[in-house]
Amino acid sequence: MMAEKILRIGLPKGSLQEATIEIFRKAGFPISVDERQYKPDFDDDELWGVLLRAQEMPNYVASGILDCGLTGLDWIRERGVEDEVVEVVDLVYAKRGMRPYKWVLAVHESSDIQGPENLEGKRIATELVDVTTKYLAEHGVQAQVEFSWGATEAKCPDLVDAIVEGTETGSTLAANNLRIVDVLFESCTKFIASTDAWGDLWKRQKIENIAMLLQGALDAELRVGLKMNVAREDLEAVVAELPALKRPTVSSLANGDWVAVETIVESALVRDLIPRLKAAGAQGIIEYPLNKMIM
Repeated sequence: MMAEKILRIGLPKGSLQEATIEIFRKAGFPISVDERQYKPDFDDDELWGVLLRAQEMPNYVASGILDCGLTGLDWIRERGVEDEVVEVVDLVYAKRGMRPYKWVLAVHESSDIQGPENLEGKRIATELVDVTTKYLAEHGVQAQVEFSWGATEAKCPDLVDAIVEGTETGSTLAANNLRIVDVLFESCTKFIASTDAWGDLWKRQKIENIAMLLQGALDAELRVGLKMNVAREDLEAVVAELPALKRPTVSSLANGDWVAVETIVESALVRDLIPRLKAAGAQGIIEYPLNKMIM
């Protein structure tokens, strides 16, 4: 009897959970979650899932307990498993938007520390103890690095001299009167696979298909579709306004003097673009959201 084909996948619990579930939904994998059981329920019988902290994900995937999962580059580095997992695709999103985030060295605004060279003998709080220790070694500095269980920003300067912390916008650091003195690295969410799963033909194809659809959902997040009707005499002027990925689709209407124009544009451009299209002669302009865009 043929063995049941199941892909074991880990999803990040915590700050990225809602954003991840929404991206999977747009990718075509609606998920329901029973918070008490930490088990996401997929509508795909070939997927078995579990919710885990992103910090734990790299070890479970590297050991093969999970076939694949979503975690951050930061936690892959902190767990030291860069060579033990396959990084399938970068998925650039965060809890507050579609952006990578940075791990930074920060100090109180009153501190005289200007960079890592000033950290000799100092006390540093962070969740990335191993990464920070290696960072200091690269700069020839010895300092005391302690693990922070949270609220890291609040510990400086009363408890520690500096912190190494992840930030999307820097606003929380600024709110705690901290200033950034160096950027260690930029991180993003990564879809990773175990080497065993990657070597299995069925699992690899399943993982690659999921990765493609997730990336397509993320690419669509930043774009919208536009449809409009244009008189042929105005077509050149309207097309000139369109910053399309490729040339727009133009099709004739029943009235031979008019055409329908359809294209995809970055959503951030729409508020300025639509008035220009209207002025150039476009009529009946429709904006619609996208679920996926496969490049």
